[in-house]
Amino acid sequence: MSKRLNVTELDFDTIKANLKTFLKQQDQFTDYDFEGSSISTLLDVLAYNTHYNAVYGNVLANEMFLDSADLRNSIVSHAKHVGYTPRSATSPIAYLNVTVNNATGSTLTATRGTTFATTVDGTTYNYIVKDATSITPVDGVYTFSNLPVYEGTLVTNKYTVDTANADQRFLIKNNLADTTTLKVTVQNSSSDSTTNTYTLASDLADVTSSSKVYYLEGAEDQQYEVVFGDGVLGAALSTGNIVTLSYIVTNAEESNGASSFSLSGTIGGFSDVTITTATNSANGAQPETPDSIRFNAPRQYASQNRTVTAKDYESRVKSIYTNAKSVSVWGGEDNDTPVYGRVYISINPVAGATLTEATKTDIITQLKDFNVASVTPVIQDPETTSIQLNVNVKYDAKTTTKTTDSIKSLITSAITRFNTNNLTQFEGVFRHSKFIETINKVDTSILSNITTVKLHNSFTATTTGSTTYTIKFNNAFYNPHSAHNASAGGILVSSGFKINGDTTNEYFLDDDGAGNVRLYYLVGQTRTYTNNTQGTIDYTNGTITLNSLFITEVSNVDGATSTKVRLTIVPNSVDIVPVRNQILEIDETNTTVTVSADTYDTTSGIGYTTTSSYAS
Repeated sequence: MSKRLNVTELDFDTIKANLKTFLKQQDQFTDYDFEGSSISTLLDVLAYNTHYNAVYGNVLANEMFLDSADLRNSIVSHAKHVGYTPRSATSPIAYLNVTVNNATGSTLTATRGTTFATTVDGTTYNYIVKDATSITPVDGVYTFSNLPVYEGTLVTNKYTVDTANADQRFLIKNNLADTTTLKVTVQNSSSDSTTNTYTLASDLADVTSSSKVYYLEGAEDQQYEVVFGDGVLGAALSTGNIVTLSYIVTNAEESNGASSFSLSGTIGGFSDVTITTATNSANGAQPETPDSIRFNAPRQYASQNRTVTAKDYESRVKSIYTNAKSVSVWGGEDNDTPVYGRVYISINPVAGATLTEATKTDIITQLKDFNVASVTPVIQDPETTSIQLNVNVKYDAKTTTKTTDSIKSLITSAITRFNTNNLTQFEGVFRHSKFIETINKVDTSILSNITTVKLHNSFTATTTGSTTYTIKFNNAFYNPHSAHNASAGGILVSSGFKINGDTTNEYFLDDDGAGNVRLYYLVGQTRTYTNNTQGTIDYTNGTITLNSLFITEVSNVDGATSTKVRLTIVPNSVDIVPVRNQILEIDETNTTVTVSADTYDTTSGIGYTTTSSYAS
């Protein structure tokens, strides 16, 4: 009889059963199958020990690979092996115009650490100057234009080098440190104040044995480690050198949107200043998540420090601008109107809607070191298309203790999660069936879910003259036949505006179902059309063009002052697909959720009320 054990199953019960099977093949022990016996207890111990070791071994094996590792420390370690440094927390950045009144001197310097204060939601935050900035007066006026300031506190760590200590490390220990603000200096010794500033090594081809560079690596517990050269790839440190790490510790996204600032302290000894905000603070974000590290690390490695393909550009841009939530890259030849010799880049920041012009310029400048000389990179802002949903749910009141309002609240939360997890970034496709499934899983009492879909885009009105507007949805519009719903306004709805020559009436747009956009105002509930060919609507390609429209004033949108006119349409498909720099998001403000207890019984078929799933 074979004495081999079955080792394919590693749960406790199976292990113990296998041990009993083994004992059946011997004669020395006979009470192994009696649960009250001593040997049965020993079998329990052996089975538990085997089970623990199996679990530990399985976890250990998973942590050995980037794609299966679960612990952040393991993921960061694997990323280090392919030369990837996880993104740290990033400080919100604001741009200020600061005029220093009654200043004197040929120059004026805002030193590193110059502090400004702002208040967001009742909490005060400090914004500081990262790099010393000097100006000269113009006509006696001292103005810092577009001065970048970073939220946080300036922290300094000092280390005395001991080359005999093989375990010495230079750590940035705060897990909310913004490594983009890191300044590394090395002083010769405590008795020699000669100091050199070290720069982050970006390309080993430019590094020599005397280069004053450092390397930045991810470390355990969301820390970062500064590593210096070995005398071959960068200058080596000597015993007695004093390493100073200076960086900003931030509150991440908490103060995004700050718009009003005041000076804390002085600039060059002067405290009388006038401050205007050129750009509100934005782009503050938490450190990169393990899932993001797992995704980005191998892709950056694959780019091999050059930008040729779209994926190369995507990886390089994420390396340059670490606050990118997602990046979309496409060749100019793929534009609706082909433009050869250009590559287009669109960046969706973790915080904020768009990048500042200064940030765009910086990214393009850094890309020039990696891209093909004949190709010109161009950064385009993301374009957001909003999805407006009408969700109608029926539930079985007999199978749940939850109220209608509590189920509605759960559904609303599920919509928010779906929006965050599946949309709000490039290539985020709205799958109607997946959305339906998400809602149906909210509670076991839910019986039916009918969700209809509309889309809306907005355009910024030019109020200084007649303008042609082109609004692209990149998804086909619902138009089952010519003149569909013409008497009721087709499938196009707009927010209101006023036009040149009429200061009284509020105007709107609709379509005639035959490809024409119409301009009208209301008399009571009756539409009075003033132009039946104000523009065209391409139902197949999902494009609306407005010709020579002179808008003088824009009505409020969602109860708030707006400079944009909103266009809402019915799509041909309930699956919505983004293109290039298009981002889809659910308009949670205008999405409606209706929840009602089901009233169906076997005698009420005709009178049973439900919601139409057909578009109007």
